[in-house]
Amino acid sequence: MVGTTATSSAANPPHPELDYAGSTIAAHEGNGQSPFGAYAAPGGLPGVDISNHQGGINWAAVAGGNRFVYMKATEGTGYRDPTFSSNYTGSYNAGMIRGAYHFALPDNSSGAVQARYFVSNGGGWSADGKTLPPMLDIEYNPYGATCYGLNQGQMSGWIADFSNEVHRLTSRYPTIYTTRDWWSTCTGNNGGFGAANPLFIACYCGTAGTLPNGWGFYTFWQYSSTGRTAGINGNVDQDVFNGPADRLRALALG
Repeated sequence: MVGTTATSSAANPPHPELDYAGSTIAAHEGNGQSPFGAYAAPGGLPGVDISNHQGGINWAAVAGGNRFVYMKATEGTGYRDPTFSSNYTGSYNAGMIRGAYHFALPDNSSGAVQARYFVSNGGGWSADGKTLPPMLDIEYNPYGATCYGLNQGQMSGWIADFSNEVHRLTSRYPTIYTTRDWWSTCTGNNGGFGAANPLFIACYCGTAGTLPNGWGFYTFWQYSSTGRTAGINGNVDQDVFNGPADRLRALALG
């Protein structure tokens, strides 16, 4: 987080159990509280993203108010979320459309190496209509320099390396989860990914606002990191899909 001098290790990151989609954002961009409290939920199909940070989950209850879920599978090349398998199976059995994500550590190994680790440990895809494209979680470095010591060209290359390898292994280009400010700072607002990679924008704000270069619309929006939903104790990230149910199924089918 802000001020830490710890360095990450792709094989053994210091605290991967604390790293999840959006875990670094509030420290850099705020927690999304307006002067009048939390912003209202935007339109779209409701969903959540989770990790072992949430603990035990009642998936039947979660499915009562949510249509989809992304869940952490891996980090770097040495960490597998210990709750991933049970969450992946539980959400599927509850009738939810679900997908896996990888928390990136671009400073320690290539994008292709991390993509292979991810796909081998939960990040695959099948055309069953209930599996979302694999997702890359690329955000502020929880262990040090914001852009992991990479310049903008190197970071853009790392993301392309990861994306192309996921596509080679699964036939799907990964969803990219990020924030506008991180993307601008660390890739130079690279516009080369919008044609192939769905965007999962993180913005704890009243409107999604100006999107990263190359994307004309977001596919998913994480609009809160302090939400509540039946079946999960404590805070959970709340998301929406930008479209109706048949388009969510179409995305899952590829």
